[in-house]
Amino acid sequence: MITKFDGLFAGHVDIEDVGYGGIPVNDRRYSNEYLTTVFDKTEAMAKLMDQLGYDTFWMAEHHFQHEGYECIPNLPMMALHLAHLTRNLRFGCGFNITPMWHPLRLAEDYAMADILSGGRITFGVGRGYHTREVETFGAPLLDQDANRELFEEQVEIIFKASNNESFSHEGKHYTIPARVPYRGYELKELTLVPRPGRLPVECWQPIQGGTARAIDFMAKHGIQGLVGGGAAEGGATHNLMLAWQQAHAKIGKHLELGERLCVGFHCFIAESREKGIQEAAKFYEENLKMFGELRLVRALNDEQIAAMRDPRLAVMTKLPRIEDAIKAGGVLCGPPEQIIEELKSLERRYPGLNRVLVQEWVGVPKSVCLEQIERFATEIMPAFQKAKVAEPALA
Repeated sequence: MITKFDGLFAGHVDIEDVGYGGIPVNDRRYSNEYLTTVFDKTEAMAKLMDQLGYDTFWMAEHHFQHEGYECIPNLPMMALHLAHLTRNLRFGCGFNITPMWHPLRLAEDYAMADILSGGRITFGVGRGYHTREVETFGAPLLDQDANRELFEEQVEIIFKASNNESFSHEGKHYTIPARVPYRGYELKELTLVPRPGRLPVECWQPIQGGTARAIDFMAKHGIQGLVGGGAAEGGATHNLMLAWQQAHAKIGKHLELGERLCVGFHCFIAESREKGIQEAAKFYEENLKMFGELRLVRALNDEQIAAMRDPRLAVMTKLPRIEDAIKAGGVLCGPPEQIIEELKSLERRYPGLNRVLVQEWVGVPKSVCLEQIERFATEIMPAFQKAKVAEPALA
């Protein structure tokens, strides 16, 4: 039964001339002053979600994006700031890109944020998908096997350090503690100071490809999964649900379909589906322009990716449309009653699912983000029996 509704904001500033025919991704560049408007936008969204009864506000860690798409570089810092501006809303690290951190620095930062927020920050880890970010920080991404190997060792260290009073680790990439003398004795163990206030650490990770290795790793460490974006389309959700259940069964944990998972959707509420398509298509297209080049959209071929770099080619090339994404199941678009029925259908298929996430595409301006946040809370959330509901907050 769905009882918790979350939102996700990747951290985009308001951008102009969006869609396939708009400014190419690589031609966008904004001033530092304008890029920092992302923080006011994030604050406004968080405050409204807090008033309206959302459970968790997820944000994404990214770096160096002068194009304005994903502009929040430090999630624990941002989440702690927002926790001090709100009362009940939780904040999700969706996700700390672990290969760009030393695992102990990440564990310490999260522990401080957990304590100072009174336990309102949810930990999350990811492997990364921007070569400009990950490789610049000295970690592999072009070599996917090396990236996963590093990531898995880092996550093991984070859990060891957080969940144990003292620990040591010896692996391919890290020897902890360093084998050095210290104040008259040989160093053999470390204690993380501080450790999180809530133990064991609740952790989430995105599920994209849904490989057996990834899902087995998550099950082993008790990591919960967020299914979203392209992974939620074309029937892939059901296959992931089954694989997730089977991976836990192998280690003696029997889950209902959907349990310990969150399913994410892009969502746009309008008077009709046709009106929603008309208003949201340009945002869907901008989102695809930005993420398609990163090979996060499985259906795109090389010709389509090249066409999205040039508005002149885009109008002459067959490119995905928002109608396709709606039909495939990755986008909720239309009047509230239609979206409610689609979510109720999801609830019936996956009885263990208790959390759904909705997000805006990159390029959606602040005013529309706030409008959609309020409409979802007041027109859709009340249809779900145990979901928290608040009165409208906007005039």
